[in-house]
Amino acid sequence: MINKVIDLIKNEPFYIPNILFKNYRKLNITDSELIVLIYLMNSDVSFNPKKISKDLNFELNEIMNIINSLTEKGILKIDIIDKKVREEVINLEELYKKLSFIIINGEIQEKSNNIFDVFEKEFGRTLSPMDYEIISEWQKNYNDEIILLALKEAVFNGVNNLRYIDKILIDWSKKGIKNEQDIIKDRKNFQSKKQNKKLFDYDWLNEQDS
Repeated sequence: MINKVIDLIKNEPFYIPNILFKNYRKLNITDSELIVLIYLMNSDVSFNPKKISKDLNFELNEIMNIINSLTEKGILKIDIIDKKVREEVINLEELYKKLSFIIINGEIQEKSNNIFDVFEKEFGRTLSPMDYEIISEWQKNYNDEIILLALKEAVFNGVNNLRYIDKILIDWSKKGIKNEQDIIKDRKNFQSKKQNKKLFDYDWLNEQDS
């Protein structure tokens, strides 16, 4: 098998997507199927089993079995194009979609892990298993942005415990606050109400008498 890969690379400067190479087993793709996919990603879209068989030094029936297997796994499709002559072409859109989901899920997971690092940095200590559980529960109900903003609010007020942050999140949730813009708007409304209260509480009669 390794010799087939070496021959494939030696014959032409094939492009091998790193994301595919690292995750093909997650997609239930075998080594032989990976070789065929690399070839297809770097070749003309026309489906020519005999040429694939010759270029990769695979038996024709083996190529057909691999193509059928990849089709059943939802990795590729064979489309029919009617031009002047009926033509079969390889469609790898499903593969690219699956790889895109892997990238997106990886970024989400990375972001999810980073939130714990931020808490440890702000608290100046290692989080306990209970801390991890509480923060993980928050993530089920709040987005990471609002959780980190609540952390920032607590640190600003000189408090670094999760119970205080939980109260902030509950209060913001009741007010419909979901992001930094909502917080700014809420503070402006609070200041406006505070100024109006001072205005109405002012003793105008005594001021006029003096």
